[in-house]
Amino acid sequence: MTRQPSPHLPSQGVELGTASPFVPRLGDLATDSAREGRVGVVVALPGEGSATTYHLRPPGGGTQWSAPADGTTLRPVPAKATHATLLAGGDAVYDRRARQGSVPVEFHFDDSSTFDGALILTTAELERLYAQTSRLLEAHERALGSTP
Repeated sequence: MTRQPSPHLPSQGVELGTASPFVPRLGDLATDSAREGRVGVVVALPGEGSATTYHLRPPGGGTQWSAPADGTTLRPVPAKATHATLLAGGDAVYDRRARQGSVPVEFHFDDSSTFDGALILTTAELERLYAQTSRLLEAHERALGSTP
């Protein structure tokens, strides 16, 4: 499942606060704010069979609990980012007004999904990244035997 790209700034086309509500499905992982953020697998939905609430069970098994049928206490468990790579075909841009650079990247998550985003760097961060990537390139050249 690939996530849809989301522009970095609201002025680029996405309004704030327009996220659709979370409607858990069977098998989804969810955190329950009424249970101090406890994580559970949705094992029954309201309206299915005799269930009048969501029923969740800890991922490794254990005692089941209920959450309100409107799902207001449930939130999705986000996938964790594992790394980011440069976005193919993307080009870095420097914003003189903001005094920062933007490098298009693709974030990779532990559920194999990806998300297009941007690495935003201040001038100081750009200089630090330049120094670090220069050292990496020098190490690469030494490893190849190109540089004495």
